[in-house]
Amino acid sequence: MNTLPMKATEAQFLAPSEPDMSNPFLGESFRAIDLMTSASIARATFGFSPTAFWLAFADWGAHLAAAPGKRTELAVKADQKSMRLLTHMLQSILDPDTPWCIEPLPGDERFQDEAWQRWPHRFWAQAFLLTQQWWHNATHDVTGVSQHHEDVVSFAIRQWLDMASPANMLWANPETIQRTMETGGLNLLFGARNLAEDCHRLLMGQPPVGTEDFVVGRNVAVTRGKIVFRNHLIELIQYSAATNAVQAEPVLIVPAWIMKYYILDLSPANSLVRFLVERGHTVFCISWRNVTAEDRDLSLDDYRRFGVMAALDAVAAIVPDRKIHAAGYCLGGTILTLAAAAMAQDGDHRLASVTLFAAQTDFTEPGELQLFIDDSQIAFIEAMMWQHGTLEASQMSSAFQMLRSNDLIWSRMIHEYLMGEREPLNDLMAWNADATRMPYQMQSDYLRNLFLHNDLASGRYMVDGQPAVIQNIRVPIFAVGTERDHVAPWRSVHKIHYLTDTDVTFVLTSGGHNAGIVSEPGHRGRHFRMLEKKPDDPCLSADEWYSVAPVCDGSWWPAWEAWLSAQTNSEPVAPPTMGAPIKGYPPLCDAPGSYVMQR
Repeated sequence: MNTLPMKATEAQFLAPSEPDMSNPFLGESFRAIDLMTSASIARATFGFSPTAFWLAFADWGAHLAAAPGKRTELAVKADQKSMRLLTHMLQSILDPDTPWCIEPLPGDERFQDEAWQRWPHRFWAQAFLLTQQWWHNATHDVTGVSQHHEDVVSFAIRQWLDMASPANMLWANPETIQRTMETGGLNLLFGARNLAEDCHRLLMGQPPVGTEDFVVGRNVAVTRGKIVFRNHLIELIQYSAATNAVQAEPVLIVPAWIMKYYILDLSPANSLVRFLVERGHTVFCISWRNVTAEDRDLSLDDYRRFGVMAALDAVAAIVPDRKIHAAGYCLGGTILTLAAAAMAQDGDHRLASVTLFAAQTDFTEPGELQLFIDDSQIAFIEAMMWQHGTLEASQMSSAFQMLRSNDLIWSRMIHEYLMGEREPLNDLMAWNADATRMPYQMQSDYLRNLFLHNDLASGRYMVDGQPAVIQNIRVPIFAVGTERDHVAPWRSVHKIHYLTDTDVTFVLTSGGHNAGIVSEPGHRGRHFRMLEKKPDDPCLSADEWYSVAPVCDGSWWPAWEAWLSAQTNSEPVAPPTMGAPIKGYPPLCDAPGSYVMQR
């Protein structure tokens, strides 16, 4: 009797030894291979994702190839610019005073020296500027290219052009040629010595030349005070009163942990902390711990709980029954906003006001920093942090420097290596070299949830199971943006107007992300704009605000101090005691404490 063969089932084809792919440990092993591979590539690319750049150029190149009209336009523009340059060359030979056929962009000071007016240097400068303009045309307005990819391609081309600028070349820069002739070549000898010294310090992990002249606790961060609280993440400084009576409501400053706190307590002449103390304010300031690989799992919410909220608990215990004016700088302002929104949700009314220094709360327009933030780049950064547990400040500073490569990279190299001159460091520059680290989980939370997905501004960021909604903040807000900020562009900082229903006083001050905030009274050339918005006032766009806000000369610090004083109706009181030993906040040591000393 013939029988039909049994139909084979899928299970019969599975080898009994086949691994169970649902095993989470096995999945993590495969992921670890990918992370190690990405981290290895990152070391060779200085932390930048080659995939992100490749995708951007592929998008731009493919759409440009499919745009014959755009290519024809670029060919016509190239011909026109060549004729402009040739005509200018001939005219300038006959008349040396012939105006340039193209002027540098605002803020580009590479060709301002009178020596660039002479032949042939003016020809090289004009050729460079016309080439720069053509590439701007080539990388913009290509139909179909995503805005992010267009920005990345334009940025990358600009970096290559800046590197090839005639200002960076010894034989093409008339200033370096003249210096070489005047010194008989000694400038090149001194420049080589400077380069060797910088390379040695870089290899040895030492700070730049000149930082040894600024020592924390000796000539910077010297405002008197005590450490009155310490946990694993922060030390809390309470500054000693400088007046017999003080404002009843204390001020708590939340600096960013991407930087050491003492940017707000630099030299006595430009210390914002000292400025407040001398005007009768009781000031507290967080000093963040410089984390290590062991802290890799600290999250953004840990920084809120063990940073901002722990500091508020301490201040409330030392100065009881008083509301607190909280001020946050940069990332410290972002997490302060997050904490204030969560407090409003929970009915916690300890805040009297919120001040934000160059702090973003809406990341839809974060400026050129978004060039380095997309899914590919974040995955690359996470791979580096996964391997080391932290993100080194040097890895971030390189990105910030590239955003202003003319000012922060090439001009310095010309000055120190070709001209052979050392630019002496000031206290702000020395502070900038005092680097910190950031833990893996916190930085991932920040980049993905706040920067990439904009969860805070969208009301999606969850704290203890509840959304932290900025609109719930009802205390007055004082926000400061800076005109030349490449980290937190002022138009992005201005978006706080769109997110709140409370009083917002907005200040736009001259300077950049750091120098605009460290803007002490008496600093020459300073000015600011200031305008208050009530809840019932119409909301102005950034450009509308700029056109109507009155301009004031000098520092914005006195305006902020007056605003702080106006937020309380209480009479001045005797200074509080240093710490509150009975409540568990005894003075532990003198300021500036130990965390700021960590390397």
